[in-house]
Amino acid sequence: MKLKRAAYPYVFWMIIFILMPLFLILYFAFTSGDSQSFSDFTLSLNNFKRFFTPTYLKVLRRSVNLAFISTIISLIIGYPLAYIISKEDTNRQNIMILMLVIPMWMNFLLRTYAWLTLLGRNGFINNILVKVGLQPLDLMYNNKAILLGMVYNFLPFMVLPIYSVLTKIEKGFIEAAEDLGANKITVFKKIIFPLSLPGVITGITMVFIPAVSTFVISDLLGGGKYNLIGNVIEQQFRWTGDWHFGSALSIVLMVFILLTMAFTSKFDSDKEGGDGGLW
Repeated sequence: MKLKRAAYPYVFWMIIFILMPLFLILYFAFTSGDSQSFSDFTLSLNNFKRFFTPTYLKVLRRSVNLAFISTIISLIIGYPLAYIISKEDTNRQNIMILMLVIPMWMNFLLRTYAWLTLLGRNGFINNILVKVGLQPLDLMYNNKAILLGMVYNFLPFMVLPIYSVLTKIEKGFIEAAEDLGANKITVFKKIIFPLSLPGVITGITMVFIPAVSTFVISDLLGGGKYNLIGNVIEQQFRWTGDWHFGSALSIVLMVFILLTMAFTSKFDSDKEGGDGGLW
């Protein structure tokens, strides 16, 4: 099949901004050398051997653990919120979704910086505690602050796909179940939740992937004390200057993300809503 001329700009864009960067990352990951000249690089697996040491495996384990916990928290908060929104009339749904999306219009870095003014030692929350006669709390530079930042920034990515699927569920299924004597709990367990699983799986994927690769949240709210895999990659490119090891870490993270997506896709349904989860 001949490629249409209208597709040429898109193909050019993909080659320059997708394929070329991937090729460079692969090239740096499987080579070593301190020279700036590409011709002086030698093929090597030392970058990957360096990753599989206790230090970096611990960083990856911490990243996965925090991303997993933040995903679970986002699901616990996001599913009821999406369900409540889906039960409102259309005008209220639009308003509530707008309120959920408006913070996302602000720059990601600014949204994270805002928590510094709230959680800091002299921040808003501690000032309130001091005024009522309580001792200030250490709310910053710990795993809890990082989790809070992850949940806050990525919660909309959990709510929106679940809400989208819930609004597409055929009302006839629910009415039929109620006519047959099913109560609200049974309707939710047998009808609503199974049909909303595609949205749940999409939400889990959309939250877990950016959470496991983030570095801004852990850098600002963690104070650099709790490095995640994203922080290590950033350090290799920005400060250490070891592009070879940074590229190897990027490849490992990329493979891990692809495996995660392949795993979650097994639980996904071919249909979003409809009757795909019932029969």
